Amino acid sequence: MKLSPGKLAGMKRVADKRGVIAAAAMDQRGSLQKALAKERGSEITTAMMEEFKVVVSQVLTQHASAILLDPEWGLPAARARSKTSGLLLAYEKTGYDANTPGRLPDLLDNWSVRRLKEAGADCIKILLYYNPVEGDKINDVKHAWVERIGDECRANDIPFFLEFVTYEEGADEKSVDYAKKKPERVMASMKEFSKDKYGVDVLKVEIPVNMKFVEGCKVFAGQTAYSKKEAMDWFIRAATAATKPFIYLSAGVSNAEFTESLALASESGVRFAGVLCGRATWKDGISVYAKQGRKAFEDWMKSKGVENIQNVNASLTAATPWYEMYGVPSEAALVGA
Repeated sequence: MKLSPGKLAGMKRVADKRGVIAAAAMDQRGSLQKALAKERGSEITTAMMEEFKVVVSQVLTQHASAILLDPEWGLPAARARSKTSGLLLAYEKTGYDANTPGRLPDLLDNWSVRRLKEAGADCIKILLYYNPVEGDKINDVKHAWVERIGDECRANDIPFFLEFVTYEEGADEKSVDYAKKKPERVMASMKEFSKDKYGVDVLKVEIPVNMKFVEGCKVFAGQTAYSKKEAMDWFIRAATAATKPFIYLSAGVSNAEFTESLALASESGVRFAGVLCGRATWKDGISVYAKQGRKAFEDWMKSKGVENIQNVNASLTAATPWYEMYGVPSEAALVGA
């Protein structure tokens, strides 16, 4: 396995000295704006969205190898980040059309990989809602879409991070019934998008189990979908399906749940390359900003936000350098494509 000079340079900029990706995520847009508006009781302006992201970036990038932002409201936050922190920029539009079957993706109208790179991106990230058993009518469209983005990233010599979130139309994705289906779907998705034709460099994946339904866990909610051993087996099976480096996303769960998830991944012996962690670090500060303003939010981020990201970082001691997941001992061994 070899990487081009540009892709190798981008990967080095978003990883820490160990080669682990310990990144923060602040590319939420529509969902963040709605949450802030609900807490504030009034409209959230562009200036407010930018300000919220700037505060998160200024604080968290002191403790993160990189930050994921969006080019719509996140560019001031990109400029405000620590000089030691790399930058991933999101390329997809926020959300999806709930009236169209398949949660089909779309790209930002006024952006391209070239433009995102010129704006300072070290890596490109897209989000895809994906159900591996949905059928070819929907999934072939999604496969072709990912292939096009992979080719665009290759042409611009920049790493491609693919985030996929599994789902099922009409299902309660927080239910115990869906929890029993989730591991197979995460595993199948990791296998599919490891294929070279997609050009993905890093998979940003869900925790393969819903920790609220893992018997014996601290966050166990009372109903059982899997025993602890079964959950650990699913971590291993999903990881084994991937042939590309992968990192875990926090998917909006609490800091306590996400760190327990990482602990279970580590106990399972999974070779994951790090995290891209967003709401588990800053979401409880939404009401602080909405009701008390920037200064109170800054104070909250510097105390609770820092505590949250340090909890996540402490859970990365068992993470594997991203390049070792290609079977090589150092980044230098990948030079040459």
